Amino acid sequence: MDLALGIEEYLAAMGAERGLARNTVAAYRRDLEQYRAFLGELGVELVDEIVPPHVSAFVARLHGGGAARATVARKVSAVRGLHRFLVAEEMATTDPTVLVESPGRNRSIPKALTIDEVQRLLEAPNRATPLGRRDAALLEFLYATGARVSEATSLDLLDLDLDEAQAVVTGKGSRQRAVPLGSYAVSALRAYLPARRELIAGRRDPGAVFVNGRGGRLSRQGVWRIIRNHARSAGIAPDTVSPHVLRHSTATHMVEGGADLRTVQELLGHASISTTQTYTRVTPRHLYEVYVSSHPRGR
Repeated sequence: MDLALGIEEYLAAMGAERGLARNTVAAYRRDLEQYRAFLGELGVELVDEIVPPHVSAFVARLHGGGAARATVARKVSAVRGLHRFLVAEEMATTDPTVLVESPGRNRSIPKALTIDEVQRLLEAPNRATPLGRRDAALLEFLYATGARVSEATSLDLLDLDLDEAQAVVTGKGSRQRAVPLGSYAVSALRAYLPARRELIAGRRDPGAVFVNGRGGRLSRQGVWRIIRNHARSAGIAPDTVSPHVLRHSTATHMVEGGADLRTVQELLGHASISTTQTYTRVTPRHLYEVYVSSHPRGR
């Protein structure tokens, strides 16, 4: 993947998932464009061409240019965040910043939609049209399973078993896992599959569950546009919603509904429980409610 495109995806995600202000995103952009320009001088333009010595050289350039320690820390943090995102989203195979000392930083609580916002988003597509039924099925699938956007776009018809209400998704490292589908997702998918044939309309069938208006496999960018468009229709700020935000929301709502972290870990396909904990930090209100109801002196 081209580094410039990776930076754009990362900045869009940061604005949506962490609710960063435009000025903050603009600061991230300046830091990452400086990083990209530096790599460009070395003839490096693709994400998977970047190796640890490149990152170390960038840090050395910052120090050599007399940048303040806090400025260097901020820029390195932006670069680390970029590469972690690219690996998490399967747009890169390795993280070249793993050996770079991590500057001190506060971990923000991931943003999640409220249950009411999710309901409005899921109800936004016009299910009277083929594309609307596709969008409804896609949104229901993402929220039901907490799937990554890459897992949704790579999903094939052979991976679906609507009679058993489950699907097999392929995650990082080509690892497969079975994920359950709730009744709403099953219903939306059943309504969509006949419309899918209309979208293909005699073209070669790509085998994908989710197809675009030309009958080809739906792309990552297409999923982003679908979510943003329906967020706008649902009265939700489109720059606060993304595929990752839906994933956060699935995990958060399950934990708040009583699911244990191991179950959520299995659903999301995390190798480490620590990753699941990051996705599922409960809201302060829920924490308070649980405290009051469970602590002997909480009332």
